[in-house]
Formats: sequence, C-alpha cells, structure tokens
Amino acid sequence: LLLFLFGTSLLFHTFVMKCLVSSSAHFSEWSLYLLKFSFPSHIVLMLADDMACNPRNPKPATVYSHKNMELNVYGDDVEVDYRSYEVTVENFLRVLTGRIPSSTPRSKRLLSDDRSNILIYMTGHGGNGFLKFQDSEEITNIELADAFEQMWQKRRYNELLFIIDTCQGASMYERFYSPNIMALASSQVGEDSLSHQPDPAVGVHLMDRYTFYVLEFLEEINPASQTNMNDLFQVCPKSLCVSTPGHRTDLFQRDPKNVLITDFFGSVRKVEITTETISLQPDSGVMESRYSS
Repeated sequence: LLLFLFGTSLLFHTFVMKCLVSSSAHFSEWSLYLLKFSFPSHIVLMLADDMACNPRNPKPATVYSHKNMELNVYGDDVEVDYRSYEVTVENFLRVLTGRIPSSTPRSKRLLSDDRSNILIYMTGHGGNGFLKFQDSEEITNIELADAFEQMWQKRRYNELLFIIDTCQGASMYERFYSPNIMALASSQVGEDSLSHQPDPAVGVHLMDRYTFYVLEFLEEINPASQTNMNDLFQVCPKSLCVSTPGHRTDLFQRDPKNVLITDFFGSVRKVEITTETISLQPDSGVMESRYSS
C-alpha cells in the first residue's frame, strides 16, 4: 500500500503525508486494506487488487479487518488512487520522485516539499532485498534507497518514516543512505512474516500479524497523544509476531523518544477564531535571507 497524508504538526514540519502501497494482486493479501486511520488526512492509496469487489468476497464492497466484522475499512470515504495494473514499480517510483506527467491529477501526486513529513507503508510478497509488484516485477532495496535519495536531493521531505510488512522485511531498509529516514520492518532477514485472524467465510487470513498489532496500537492514539516512536518499536514482540520486527534509526537526526507518533500518523491544525483585524508585518530577517539567496 502506498499512502500520503496532509496535516500540520508542531515546529519540525508543515505537512504530514502518507503513502500506502499494496503490491500483491492476490485475493489472499486481504490485510492490505487495514490502515484506516482516525486522523483527518489526504491519502494516496495504491492497491494491486480490488478485494472488496472480488467474486470470492462473500460480502461485496466491504473489507473487514477483524473476523467480528465490526469495522468495514473499505467505507464510503475510501478513495483508491492507483489500482490494478496501475500499481507498478515505475508508477511507485514516479510518485515518490515527482517525475510524473503534467496531466496527472493532484490526488495522484505526492505534493511534498522540504517541510513535509512522509509515511510510506508497503506490504505484499517479498524476499531478501526485494518486494514483488503484481507477481510480475520487483522493486529492490537498492532502487528504493536511490528513490529516497532523489527525494532528499529534490527537497521532497523533511523526515521520512518507512514501514514494511513482508517476509525478510528488514532487508528492504539495509541499503538506505539518505538523511532523516526512520525505518521499521515486520521481520528480519531469513524470517517469514505470518498471518493473523483466519476467517473461514472469506477463506483467507484477514491481516498480517505485525500489521494487526500496529493497528491495535494506533487505534489508541489520539491527535493530542504524547506517545513516541520508541513505543511503536515495542509493538508486536516475537512472542506475538512469531517473526522478529526490526527498526533502523541511525540516519534519523532526532532521538526516537522525542518523535511523537502524531508527527507521522496525524496531526491537528490549531485554529483561533477572532473578529479583530490583524496586520501582518514581514520578517525583515527572512526577507533579507530570501533576497540574498
């Protein structure tokens, strides 16, 4: 899944953007729909298959993240920006780097800049150093690392959080070398990522284990939460995931304990309403800096 969201947050950045990518075109990859966050945001969503309308789905136009069927994560407010054969390695890389045709709608663009915090969540079938797209092509950890470097050079992000739920997921962030990237994975090299929530009616598992526990954790977060990234690192220990989740923080400038979950998963624009007229004076220091540059 490839997801981008917009919002505002504190002093470190102006925008929060999320990109979700589901790269597998198999009905068995049901869990890719699970990230329906409680935070208002703009999302760029890529789904290789339409599980909601698949003939094997006993409840058409719905996707449930739990077998109790309380939450339909494919509600009326879900907009899929790239679907089916639009979900390719080329399109994914073009969205990240901004190298897309001028006719592309804004909803299918990553409109980020050097003040943007970006969350990229990917899931599908993978192996040591690659993630499959459509079961016909792959993106490698080198290609992904180089795309992030292009983003940095083109000033397309301030901070970037990368999360991947796939077999041998940690191999996908081994080659990262660009500044201000924090990465999490559901499994180490040599490990499989396992499924969760089997549903006999659907005939598949509804979610992956790592994603299930991450979502359970995020559902307890509110926009004013002080929960930090160190808390996210503790989600889904091996006793629950069976695999060993990993994370990488050496490229990130801030201490993870000082990075709020809402810096990437949502934020609130603080608004003060007034009936008075306010005159804004230009900052002379900023103006001089602009003219000198």
